[in-house]
Amino acid sequence: MKKTILFISILSLLFAGCKSDTSCQYTYRPPENINDGFDVGTLNEVNIDSGFIIRALNKINQGKYKEVHSMLIFKDDKLVFEEYFRGHKYKWDAPSHHGEMVTWNRDMLHSVMSVTKSITSACIGIAIDHGFIESVHQSVFDYLPEHQQFNTDGKDKITIEHLLTMTSGLEWDEWGAPLTSRDNDILNTWFQEDPVTYVLEKPLINEPGTSFTYNGGGMIVLGEVIKNATKMNIAGFSEKYLFEPLGIDPYDWLQYENGVIDAAGGLKITSRDMVKIGVTFLNKGVWNGKQIISGQWAEKSAASFPGNNRIKVPGTDSGRNGYAYSWWTKQYSKSGKRINMNYAGGWGGQYIMVFPELNTVVVFTGGTYTSKIRVFKILEEYVIPAIEEYTLHNNV
Repeated sequence: MKKTILFISILSLLFAGCKSDTSCQYTYRPPENINDGFDVGTLNEVNIDSGFIIRALNKINQGKYKEVHSMLIFKDDKLVFEEYFRGHKYKWDAPSHHGEMVTWNRDMLHSVMSVTKSITSACIGIAIDHGFIESVHQSVFDYLPEHQQFNTDGKDKITIEHLLTMTSGLEWDEWGAPLTSRDNDILNTWFQEDPVTYVLEKPLINEPGTSFTYNGGGMIVLGEVIKNATKMNIAGFSEKYLFEPLGIDPYDWLQYENGVIDAAGGLKITSRDMVKIGVTFLNKGVWNGKQIISGQWAEKSAASFPGNNRIKVPGTDSGRNGYAYSWWTKQYSKSGKRINMNYAGGWGGQYIMVFPELNTVVVFTGGTYTSKIRVFKILEEYVIPAIEEYTLHNNV
């Protein structure tokens, strides 16, 4: 009996030691080269301190940051980190919106929620580049022939740019009510005969361009603008002009019952393909030597629209943010140096984070839908310091 107790005690001590010793937990593995357009490498090759990253992974595996499904790092033209975790598939009508428990991997499509908005914005930019749309300063009603009845009471002043920057002035409540409540306007779009009509019939309560109100409905309208301007819905347009050039396949777009595409939150892609989007914006619209999006559009997506600053996003630990052309903006100060970030963010922990000064893209997916997302803690405590140890201190 005493021997048994002693044996169990020794095992317990060994287990406790393993929990505190990162060397016997997560072991770093470089990403695999699968000929999908990425060069791959190691953390050391791009001067990232692997110790920080290993500690982050151990914390994720211990559940400290709720439900993280993937974490990827691209730096200096190489994918150098890629890990996936166990977590739940998204299911709207399940407790905590948690469906089947799975081990995520690089081939699985993930719902990216409002990251979709940033991709819809990219499609608007591409449509302008190709001459389908003349300018962001046009009235949205120039491209909404079936909704002219709402072009009244000053709404003619709402431009494409206003929808991109969430400054349309339309009455909308997406952050003031739970996403399970009919008082939430974005949820309510799913109970309408036509979601575009639902958005446009809202009263104008502010002068367009003067006040930020988070409004996913405006992105649904922009999806309709793309359809009418290009004679392709956003699913077809994104495939031809964005996804195919980037080698993004498969993917999936969610649509409403009447066929309107959910251009605000309905896209599913893989984590690696999220990195491709980020890298394209990091490189001023260029992917593998080809200009996919104009450099000017990439710049507009990284610079806060006037007045769109100090915005606190509910349910996240992101602090205060700016908002650009459907991309969030944020700045960090480390060791006296400024680090700019523009990022696409989605409910549950979906992020494409672009750091121009660090030549880096970081991607997360997750399933933390009903409690506070803590992904920025990972970024600030581990990822940025891991790069800072080399890049900032050595002026690389």
